[in-house]
Amino acid sequence: MHLDNLSLTNFKNIEEARLGFSPKINCFLGNNGMGKSNLLDAIFYLSFCRSFSGVTDRMLIRRGEDFAIARATYTRRAIAEELTLGLSAGKRKSLKRGGKEYTRLSDHIGLFPIVMSAPQDIDLIRGAGEERRRWMNMVISQSDKRYLDALIRYNSGLEQRNRMLRDGIVDHTLYEALELTMEMAASYIHATRSRWVNELSRLTDRYYTAIAGDGAEAVSLTFRGSLDATDAGEEKSLGRLLDSARRHDEIVRHTSVGPHRDDIDITLEGMSMRRTGSQGQCKTFTTALRLAQYDFLREASGLRPMLLLDDVFDKLDSSRVERIMTLVTGNSFGQIFVTDTNRKHLDEIMSHTSGDYSMWSVECGTFTPIVSSSGL
Repeated sequence: MHLDNLSLTNFKNIEEARLGFSPKINCFLGNNGMGKSNLLDAIFYLSFCRSFSGVTDRMLIRRGEDFAIARATYTRRAIAEELTLGLSAGKRKSLKRGGKEYTRLSDHIGLFPIVMSAPQDIDLIRGAGEERRRWMNMVISQSDKRYLDALIRYNSGLEQRNRMLRDGIVDHTLYEALELTMEMAASYIHATRSRWVNELSRLTDRYYTAIAGDGAEAVSLTFRGSLDATDAGEEKSLGRLLDSARRHDEIVRHTSVGPHRDDIDITLEGMSMRRTGSQGQCKTFTTALRLAQYDFLREASGLRPMLLLDDVFDKLDSSRVERIMTLVTGNSFGQIFVTDTNRKHLDEIMSHTSGDYSMWSVECGTFTPIVSSSGL
């Protein structure tokens, strides 16, 4: 799968842009704040119906304007596809595929798989558990519709339960009926997350070694779920957990146990990476994590996701940069979008491929072609 063309109007600082892409490597060169990351965010939004940066839809509309539009054409499973996104101040976002608007945006998730590596990835190591849960949900939902449905049902039940707690409702019969629905969804969420983290830990360690070189530290991810079995091997159920916590929850007025509290422990040589990892080790880990995520989605979807690398070489020494370039320009990866402030890095990436490539200069939201494999 690859993105053929993209047109943007009033998206962040991009007033107008019309771009045709290489099916292999696309590089964007420019200083910070010029619009490189905004372009990648538009591509990300077309796959996920939300911004990678987590900002509200209103903040995606160019200052002084009241609408933004993104139109894209793809080649997916050898078939031409078209997506159109419309954002208007004070109105519901609109996403159309082949001219037909989605009634449920969740139906779109996973159809155009994408992996994005960006400086914000450090939050996966040093941020709160909410960052890692959001990441888990984002990746697994692209490959498992049942998981996405379970997540929607669980979050809906959680919202209702928290509302009941805030309103001071103490009727346990009402709680039990709601919690039964939450429990059914939670069981699938927990089992799926546990399997997924185990598999991703193996892939991440492999990529970390490939980037860091021989003698690299061992890295691992360990799922820490609310429904993990006890030390005695006894399985937990959400229903029993919620029942035992209900009195406490009535006092604090929110739900204190459940999958919305799950987390992942990330270690480097058995020690917490949050506490012991250097900047270079953390950047190597997050890059390895994204490449592992790519492998997972490729196997799960049968498609080669688009790979977006935003300022991926920052804080890495030249040998690690070289190994990343060798990895991503290999046959295992499909279409790639790379941003950097350093022309040398981008030239080196293109020197690693004999295939198609393009490069643009980016300044104040304007994209100017400067080189391509066809000599343009």
